[in-house]
Amino acid sequence: MLAWQRGRLADADALLARARRINPDVAEASANHAGVLRDMGRGGEALASCDQALARKPDVAQTHYLRATILQALNRPDSALASYDRALALDPAFVDAYNERAGLFRALKRHAEALRDCDRVLALAPQAVAAQINRGGILRELGRFPEALASYDAARAQAPALADAHCGRGSVQNDLRRHDEALASFDQALRSRPRYAAAHCGRAAALSALNRHREALASSEHALAIDPQLAEALNNRGVALAGLGRDDDALASYEQALRLEPSLATALHNRAACLQHAHRHAEAVEAFARALAVEPTLPYARGMMLHARMHCCDWRGLAAEIDALRQSVRSGQRAASPFVFLTVADAPDEQLACARIWVADRCPLVDTAYRHHEPRRHDRIRLAYLSSDLQEHATAYLAAGVIEAHDPRRFETIALSFGPDATSPMRSRLRDGVTRFIDVRERSDAEVAQLMRSLEIDIAVDLKGHTTDSRPGIFARRGAPVQVNYLGYPGTTGAPYIDYIVADDVVVPPAAQAHYSERVVYLPGSYQANDARRRIATQVPSRADAGLPERGFVFCSFNSSYKITPPVFASWMRLLQAVDGSVLWLLDCNAAATANLRREAQAHGVDAGRLVFAPKQPVEMHLARHRLADLFLDTMPVNAHTTASDALWAGLPIVTCPGAAFAGRVAASLLRAAGLPELVMPSLLEYEAHALRLATDAALLQRIRQKLERQLPTCALFDTDRFRRQLEAAYVRMWQRSQAGAAPTGFAVAPDLETG
Repeated sequence: MLAWQRGRLADADALLARARRINPDVAEASANHAGVLRDMGRGGEALASCDQALARKPDVAQTHYLRATILQALNRPDSALASYDRALALDPAFVDAYNERAGLFRALKRHAEALRDCDRVLALAPQAVAAQINRGGILRELGRFPEALASYDAARAQAPALADAHCGRGSVQNDLRRHDEALASFDQALRSRPRYAAAHCGRAAALSALNRHREALASSEHALAIDPQLAEALNNRGVALAGLGRDDDALASYEQALRLEPSLATALHNRAACLQHAHRHAEAVEAFARALAVEPTLPYARGMMLHARMHCCDWRGLAAEIDALRQSVRSGQRAASPFVFLTVADAPDEQLACARIWVADRCPLVDTAYRHHEPRRHDRIRLAYLSSDLQEHATAYLAAGVIEAHDPRRFETIALSFGPDATSPMRSRLRDGVTRFIDVRERSDAEVAQLMRSLEIDIAVDLKGHTTDSRPGIFARRGAPVQVNYLGYPGTTGAPYIDYIVADDVVVPPAAQAHYSERVVYLPGSYQANDARRRIATQVPSRADAGLPERGFVFCSFNSSYKITPPVFASWMRLLQAVDGSVLWLLDCNAAATANLRREAQAHGVDAGRLVFAPKQPVEMHLARHRLADLFLDTMPVNAHTTASDALWAGLPIVTCPGAAFAGRVAASLLRAAGLPELVMPSLLEYEAHALRLATDAALLQRIRQKLERQLPTCALFDTDRFRRQLEAAYVRMWQRSQAGAAPTGFAVAPDLETG
């Protein structure tokens, strides 16, 4: 047996085979040979040898235990459990059998039985480190993270250098989003065992969560160099690649992981999310469905799948799905992210509930202390704007004029960018328009919050909220004493660490304030910043160039496809039927949406050729082509936002119908600020009727267009400097309350109030 103990399996095999030939009735020789054959991967022969041993000595617990391990390796779990049971019936104090059976129960997701076996081991052998490791893993899978940490700590107390204990502890710390601590645990594991693939893999996950994606990629590659078949490392490599903006490479890595482990839920979810991020929405729908088939309770996946379907304008069973999603949120489930939810649920109270679920789960408050600080004596208010969109993006198009126009006597402006560092005219403009522009892409949330503290930021403005690539974890760490939700997210964050939301009394009627976790600050006119310097291309294409008929009325809606809903589309189809020769001009968002909308048109009895799809164009050219349209038709329950300002700036009137929540009331706010409240209709029926009047009464439409043209230079919506003064007045009042040590409170800014 010395050869077996020393790992010389071939020698042990030869010796034991010879012994069995000499004396085939010795049960011990057959049992030992079974163990060697098992370790050589010859499971069928091992099982036969084990059964020979048991035929001669049926009541040897060790042999039944050996048989169980062989059956487990052969993927025959039920038979393996029966053999473990027999071994334990013969020897109720058989520690190894309890421990191995616990591992099998864990693999079968029979966690209660697995935990019971670990506890039996520890009752028999309190110093059994392997049982503590196993117990920690089971508790982690049950989501009982503090208990899991306690088990790993107990193992560390017995064996301080044990890599498995440090690695398991790091995995739990990752689950708890304590990524700095997790990184330290994985590093400790690797000091004990440098070629520990699981520790390199967990380290990669921690680094990606800390936005250190290049290092995460390197750690994933280290893990794969040790174990090329480690599916979780391939998944983590995909996360790092996605974090570096390499979506195609990320998808390839997820697919490699799934070839090895088709039911790896994290890889299934990450692949689906990556497809959605890459705007491959039809593929994302299928990918989310596959993920949910494996894990039906996968957090937020049902909402993401529904959102991908909305991008594709795939409305089959839509009403039932939305109802189910809303019911899930009402019952406190992690069904949808806040942004996804506000696109389908026009209910401010439900949106608040959804946001609070998300915040508690994904980005809970970390630090409460920093709000209460000593008053600062800065010469100027230090105002920071945080976003991933400080580039060619709709938010930047709106905000650039205001950001660069802040009064330098009163404000020191800092831009903290956590998006791509892409060279572009807008990126350059924003760099030049602030006091300091800092790229924080590769810094963790804690590092960015600490940077804000070191810069003594007075007011931090979150331009992202819960939209794509947001970083609420920065604000959860209280980088500034005053934190503001503004512009990028049309709803409440549900976050206790966001003090204010900037709004107006249209998007947030005073009676709706209870549905916002923030204190509401009301600006006069509209809440939305606009840039009076936005350029429109001087050369307007012809209708023929745009694929439009030379004659005939052009209805237009350049909103994203996910905003188009069946009731609104049905209204549009009735308008096309009522206005001879008219067409509907839409954005060509994706091939699936185009095909589905054409099919829906035909189902409404409208020739699909009357839907014209506009390809994406540079923003100045896109603005210019608005002048080919006659009337912009808004969407509900999510309105045109930047898209509405685009249309009005280009001189194109909009008809809208306000909903109940912020996202569905933006166009009404903009029309009021543009001096065109008569285009805001109280119901979808009246929206349709008014659009029909405008399409069939050329004189009426002409008067509206002329009114818009006259008012553009002076209306509140596009008076950037007046808006800047009002926004600054809001910031000053927030700052004054903070300086006085007073809690945030809602207030309204008076029209044209100077900052003083």
